[in-house]
Amino acid sequence: MKKLLMSVAVLLATHFSVAVASAQDCTTQVKTITPGTLIVAGYDYAPFSVPKPDGSLGGIDFDIVAAVAEENCLKVMPMAVDPSAVVQAVVAGKADVAIGGWNRTESRAKVLDISTPMYLDPTAIFSKEGIDTIKGLEDKTVGTVSGYLFVPQLQAILGDKLKLYPNTVALAQDLDAGRIDVAVDGYTYGIYSQKNSGAYKGIQIKIPQPDERVGSTVRPPQAGVLYTKGNESLGKALDAGIERLRKEGKIKDAVVAAGFDPALAEVGEPYFVK
Repeated sequence: MKKLLMSVAVLLATHFSVAVASAQDCTTQVKTITPGTLIVAGYDYAPFSVPKPDGSLGGIDFDIVAAVAEENCLKVMPMAVDPSAVVQAVVAGKADVAIGGWNRTESRAKVLDISTPMYLDPTAIFSKEGIDTIKGLEDKTVGTVSGYLFVPQLQAILGDKLKLYPNTVALAQDLDAGRIDVAVDGYTYGIYSQKNSGAYKGIQIKIPQPDERVGSTVRPPQAGVLYTKGNESLGKALDAGIERLRKEGKIKDAVVAAGFDPALAEVGEPYFVK
């Protein structure tokens, strides 16, 4: 896993490292909380956001943001927190951006701005039986992580049968221990963990059939970088950097290197989901 993330980092950032290193007077026009520094809030959502033992971050999202920061003469300051604290860190002005497969949703766009999409982030059902419908959850004890876009919709369907967790690790532990019957989490995170760390043994990970009650099953969410509402200079820098990396094929290369279908990098036109 570490070798993979290191290779992804080199894949995404090398071009910008050369370009920025050649500049004699590197200055930035991008506004940030601390001038000249981009504070990046992330959590444990491999392979997109990966906290390291020394408190720093890695992963596909982090490498993309780091490449944009370097191109714009910004130092990167990572901030590893729980999923429930990531969005609030940006809203409260403690971080400039949030990473970790954050979906482009209408509700988030009301309180934060969101970059152009990087990749698709399908929702998945984790179960021993191979459940692949939302209806199949209705008589089960289901767990998911606080803050996910589909939480209010699942709560409306499942009521008190839905249990919320602070992070994916706690969710996976209870699923493994049988304290919940089913988990609803990110498809990419689950497949990556299953293939690379031996997680979710005996668990089938299925993208559910479309169900109008849960919007993410009808239109797969696009993942973007969350950033401070109204910070146009930062938004333009993020969008330009992401689009450049996409045109160069580097985001697709990173998705493939992580073991995913390259189609996840084919995001189409930007859109928000409910």
